[in-house]
Amino acid sequence: MASRRAWLATGLGLLGGLPPALAQGTDKTLRLVVPFGTGGGSDNLARILQPRLAALLKQPVIVDNRPGAGGAVGAAYVAKSAPDGQTLLLADASVLTISPALFPKLPYSSSDLQPVINLAQFPLVLVGPSRLPAQSLPELLALDKARPGSLSIASSGNGATPHLAAELLKLTTGLQLNHIPYKGSGPAINDTVGGQVDLVFTGYATVASLIKAGKLKPLAVTSPQRIAELPQVPTVAEAGFAGFEAWISQGVFSAAGTPADTVHRLNQAIASILRQPEVSELLRQQGLDPLDNSPQDYATWLQQQQTLWSRVIRQAGVKPDA
Repeated sequence: MASRRAWLATGLGLLGGLPPALAQGTDKTLRLVVPFGTGGGSDNLARILQPRLAALLKQPVIVDNRPGAGGAVGAAYVAKSAPDGQTLLLADASVLTISPALFPKLPYSSSDLQPVINLAQFPLVLVGPSRLPAQSLPELLALDKARPGSLSIASSGNGATPHLAAELLKLTTGLQLNHIPYKGSGPAINDTVGGQVDLVFTGYATVASLIKAGKLKPLAVTSPQRIAELPQVPTVAEAGFAGFEAWISQGVFSAAGTPADTVHRLNQAIASILRQPEVSELLRQQGLDPLDNSPQDYATWLQQQQTLWSRVIRQAGVKPDA
């Protein structure tokens, strides 16, 4: 992915670079479709963008929550919409990188959606309860070797990114972890704090207060480099497993066939909002790292992620929740 500075230097031109349909305003409503309910990560991002995008584009912008089928309902709605850049999907990238491999009868395909921009992404942190007799991934491997098959790992549900990260960890390291799926990240984290399960993958922001309170201990992070919030915690790669990465991304997508110049100008408009200091601060408060990237950058990254998670789903025999 192009460096932030290089992309910043060549980007924008802001309103002067936007096509007439975007720069001059229109009475037509732009829909930010969120394929999940209110209050989640995608919805929060959409509501940060909505008023600022309306002001920038000089047109009405609404957040349209269309939950159902793990995001498939909203994704299919955008995939079947007119390819004019006026109906956008704001969602976890898993609707393109995981769902097509996990669900054989989706009402859309990956090729039905055009990446616009990677809004923000974050790695996962592997945490365990304070009483877990391991302080790091190498110690966890030693514990597993001494007591094979005794360790368990929770997730927010079968096929969710934290579950697939756990399966990737098992495939990469040989750890024998018993997967315990929950209905949502809250119960999975609560039972990890309570010691009913030994481990869980989650975003740092979700468990920051529990780590600071000593109720959870971080063992590893899934980014290539250590994260600023946990400088003392090594990466999985540092433990001897080079190339290990797992990310959660929130992105914007349009219907396939949207003109390239419209996609590009939408990318620039949204990127300019992400660079506003108050927006950057809002995202960082949620543990998100705002990104500068082109539609092509994002498409390339999504294809790599789709290849990775399809392989993990196949090799681990992952099935969706019934």
